[in-house]
Amino acid sequence: MISRSIQIMIAEDDLDDRLLIEDAFKENGISLLTTSFAGDGDELLTLLKDRVELPDIIMLDLNMPKKDGREALKEIRANNLLKHIPIIIFTTSNAEEDIRLAYQEGGNTYITKPSLFSELVDTVGIIKRYWFEKAALVH
Repeated sequence: MISRSIQIMIAEDDLDDRLLIEDAFKENGISLLTTSFAGDGDELLTLLKDRVELPDIIMLDLNMPKKDGREALKEIRANNLLKHIPIIIFTTSNAEEDIRLAYQEGGNTYITKPSLFSELVDTVGIIKRYWFEKAALVH
């Protein structure tokens, strides 16, 4: 059982993917009250700079309009106030170049989005068990 609410910021531009992620979170008992969405890297960085309380975890899509996830990752890791936040790369790309770059630029985990909803629910469950229940997070 989660002892406190984990604040999650999700950068995802695809509205259908957002809805599926929300549903997978609900299936895993994760409150959407603790979840915020950004539609691109620019919006993500603006939301992070404007928040009083920073998120505990960022889930970051790589392929977004305006500022993509690769650029956003670099900017977050270059910012002393944000660089401690764990970043889960959660994207459709399984290209070795993207995976390598994500880890080189400071991504903590790289997960390719599953194509089936049941697999998405399982994946979110794994994320919940590790990041919410096992890993120690800085507040």
